[in-house]
This record gives sequence, structure tokens and C-alpha cells, in this order.
Amino acid sequence: MDLTVGQIARLAGVSVRTLHHYDELGLVQPAGRTPAGYRLYDRGGVRRLQEVLFFRELGFGLDEIRELMEEPEYQRRTALQRQRSLLEAQAHRTAAMIEAIERALDAEEEGEEMTDEELLGVFGDFDPAAYEQEAQERWGDTAQYRQSATRTAAYSADDWETISAEVGGIYQEFVQLLEAGVDPSDETAAAAVDRHREHISRWYYECTPEIHAGLGHMYVADERFTRTIDATADGLAAYLSAAIAARYRS
Repeated sequence: MDLTVGQIARLAGVSVRTLHHYDELGLVQPAGRTPAGYRLYDRGGVRRLQEVLFFRELGFGLDEIRELMEEPEYQRRTALQRQRSLLEAQAHRTAAMIEAIERALDAEEEGEEMTDEELLGVFGDFDPAAYEQEAQERWGDTAQYRQSATRTAAYSADDWETISAEVGGIYQEFVQLLEAGVDPSDETAAAAVDRHREHISRWYYECTPEIHAGLGHMYVADERFTRTIDATADGLAAYLSAAIAARYRS
């Protein structure tokens, strides 16, 4: 049985006005209307609303969600798998933060002095400015560098947290493929490569296939990148590089 806009709003914990807005944006549209003109949602609408709300919980903006869901290759199963990976990465990050807070509270109560590593280690070894000078020397004259510099300069700590969680989720997809023995040229690996490139384009600069292929080579050619990527799983850098190369092999 179709649900009225009020019923689906109560189930989802959102306002009727929010559902009206989603309808206007073309995100979640009703299957029909009652004789009185109220929106009615069928099973497909409920499933689509679920996907939108998952994306919203992950911090995606409505315009981003609409672009993702309008992609020709968009599939519900793939979207749910991606959302699961992102949430797993966030859960891992949250658990680590809670553990760090517990250690800090214990140290405060016992009057102990924590080392610098203990105080800041939980925030990871990613430093957006770590290679800034080198990057400027190598790519400073490119449009991509200028675009990345402009975007990242405006990012908040929350933005970097979101970026870290998103790329962590993508890496976990590759780890699952690697551990399952999936060939890097498989279509599932190619789909993960596309999501990796979309992540770069969304947060840093417009990443063309040519640029992405170059990055894939650098992941194994530069030991710093290899070491950072392999911190997630041994062999991940090589697998990611091979998957990127296979994706663009003519």
C-alpha cells in the first residue's frame, strides 16, 4: 500500500517540508497523489528515500546526492555497498577517537603526562601541508594545482574528517577486492577506481583519466605514497595502482 507524505515523513523522521523539497529537486518523487492532492509514495520511493538519507548521514550535500543518483551507471546495490564502506570507516575512526579520549581522561585523573605521540597520534599522519612546497614546485603552474589549492584552503577540520572517512571507505573497497583475490582488471575493481577518481575530483581538482593514470603509477613509484597507502593493508598500493592502470588500458 502506498504511503502518504505524512506517513513516510513519520517513518523516516523527517519533516513533510523536507519531502516536498526532495520532490522539487527530483531526488525522491511520489508515485501519485490522493484525490485531495496529497503525495503518495510507493515501495520504490521508500527505497530511494532510504538511499538519500544514508548519503545525508554521510555528509553529502543534496546537489552531490542528485548528481550521484543521476549517473547512468548508478545502482542501488553499489550505492549501498559504498555507503557501508564509508560508515565502516567512520565507525573505525569514531572508535579510535573514543579510545583516545578515554586514555586522555585516564591520564588527567592519574596526573600523568602524555607524550606528543599519545596526544596527537589518533589524528593520523596526514598533514595537508606536508608536501606543499614540493607540490608547488612540481605542479604549481597547472590548473589542477591552483584548483586544489583554492579548495583545500577553505576546508575546515570537519571537511578533512569527511575526506579522510570517504577515502578510507574507498580503500576498504579495494582491500576487500584484494583479499578476495579479485583481478585488478575486473569490472568491480574498475567501478572502485571510478569512485576513487570521483573522490579526487570532488575534493581536490578535476581528475581526468590521464591524470588518474599518472597518480596510479606514482602510488608505487614514490615510496612515501606506497607507505601511506599500505598502512591500510599490505599490498594495497600495488593493487590500487594495477587497478587504475587496467581501467585506462586501451
